[in-house]
Amino acid sequence: MGRLSAPALMVLASFLFATMSVCVKLASELYDTAEIVFYRGMVGAVVLFLVARRQGGTLRTPVPAMHFWRSVSGVLALGLWFYAIGNLPLATAMTLNYMSSVWMALFLIGGAVMLGTSKVDGRLVATVLLGFIGVALILRPTIEQNQLWHGLIGLMSGVLAATAYLQVTALGRAGEPVYRIVFYFSVGGMLLGLVTALASGGLSTHTTWQGPVLLLAVGVLATVAQMMMTRAYGVGRPLVNASLQYLGIAFSFLYGALLFNDKITWMAVLGMCFIVASGLGATLLRSRTAFKDTTTPTES
Repeated sequence: MGRLSAPALMVLASFLFATMSVCVKLASELYDTAEIVFYRGMVGAVVLFLVARRQGGTLRTPVPAMHFWRSVSGVLALGLWFYAIGNLPLATAMTLNYMSSVWMALFLIGGAVMLGTSKVDGRLVATVLLGFIGVALILRPTIEQNQLWHGLIGLMSGVLAATAYLQVTALGRAGEPVYRIVFYFSVGGMLLGLVTALASGGLSTHTTWQGPVLLLAVGVLATVAQMMMTRAYGVGRPLVNASLQYLGIAFSFLYGALLFNDKITWMAVLGMCFIVASGLGATLLRSRTAFKDTTTPTES
């Protein structure tokens, strides 16, 4: 991994996240969303624990409360995203989750207005509006398929993901290493997923070998992709990385068309393009503000 350039790492990470979403969609036919979140978190926690031991790091943290709230928002975002993947065309679910950059720009605008500390950037407002036009174009076809509720769930996953990213930023500024942040996020997913699964009837029995393989693939693919993305943001240019990250939508589009016969209308494709352009614009403008994001994004 260390020999690969940042762009190569981002392309691979985007591909692995898209492949993970395929496994989530297939696993959704056998397991509830809470169960998938539980197994994803369990695999991630084990892998990150081994990584920390190998690197000689410690998992002890001086800011447990910050990790708790980051895990809650991140796990809720992950659960809603997995639910959307199971009920929407793959590319649609991926795109709505990637609205997090637009939501972060909206949070920045709201903060500036409430605090009155700076003039609202009209270009940032324009990027947010462009993003919401994209959402309207994407959700318009789903209304005819009675999938509006699933679309709103996917949209909410992006809102919570944006909140989680802001909390990741705060943890990074508090001196927490990325592996520790991701470890506690994985532990949070394991615990919250297990509690939710038990409350709704317990864990399913594995009646076929395909189920455990899919669950293991979800955890491994997500963890490896996170590590690749973390490495890329550590050595590469943020805007280039953010641009390549949106390849995940293209990969998901191809997966959906080839494996699930997803029918994507021209309005949905145009909406995806608007959201990608909005996200990139928001990333560029945000990087030029005083509140520069110095951390690397992780999955939700």
